[in-house]
Amino acid sequence: MSRGSLRVGVVQYEAGRGHAESLERLRGVLRGRRVEAELVLLPEYGDVSPRGLGAGELRGLARPLDGNPFLEGLRVLAAEYGAVFVAGVLERSGGCVYSSVVAVEPGGAVELLRRKAVLFDALGFSESRVLCPGEPRFPVRVVAGLRVGVVVCFELRFPEASRLPALAGAEALLVPAAWYPGPGKEEQLRFLAQARASENTVHLVLADQAPPGFAGRSMVVDPFGHVVLDLGVRPGYGEAVLERGVLREARERLPLLRLVRSRLGGLYEAEGGEDEGGGDAVEAADEHCS
Repeated sequence: MSRGSLRVGVVQYEAGRGHAESLERLRGVLRGRRVEAELVLLPEYGDVSPRGLGAGELRGLARPLDGNPFLEGLRVLAAEYGAVFVAGVLERSGGCVYSSVVAVEPGGAVELLRRKAVLFDALGFSESRVLCPGEPRFPVRVVAGLRVGVVVCFELRFPEASRLPALAGAEALLVPAAWYPGPGKEEQLRFLAQARASENTVHLVLADQAPPGFAGRSMVVDPFGHVVLDLGVRPGYGEAVLERGVLREARERLPLLRLVRSRLGGLYEAEGGEDEGGGDAVEAADEHCS
């Protein structure tokens, strides 16, 4: 964070069958709300819901980033609210379709943050029938002055996807999700989010699609693993403040990122040492929190 704190917003809604419907549902959730956040996170597949669609149908709805009408709508919202909107979208590029995460600035610029690498081929689903995997890299990006890693939905189940950006200096993990419901699924989403935040001493911001098609339970978790915002199971919007002081305290009391380097040798050096901002990852993270 460039300052001592940053206010983030989380939007929970179920996307529609097309870009216009999804944009209207998003606007409906925000309508009449006081949005003070500097960064607003939307779910994975924020522009079109995958629920109940065949592979061909879903692939047919994908658009390039420069031709996605949903992103045009986000440009308007970003300018209206003066916030960076981060959203998961279905991107068509080079003959492939990706679950991509983009940041839309108030000035209209659109930045591709990353593409989902670990596809949801589990629990009876086969996301790889629709999507190509992105590169298995987890870089740190600066969004609204916040150093973030991006973990997309199913990737939350893989500790490395969160650990690598944390070692590279991330202060927060942004998690756009379209988490399907089922026995124990809400509980799994919550404890995984808490574990990833606490084991990496980072803030975690998660936006999930809403029921009935998805689990909901969008949340913000602090670096100690405490849930400070939970949107429950209805469409809604909420905000929380990410405090640098809490991040610093967590890393002083629980120096996990330093210890994993010193006690486990070079296990994470190959990827975790790549700090987008330059310099050694752990030292850069500690200096940034001082």
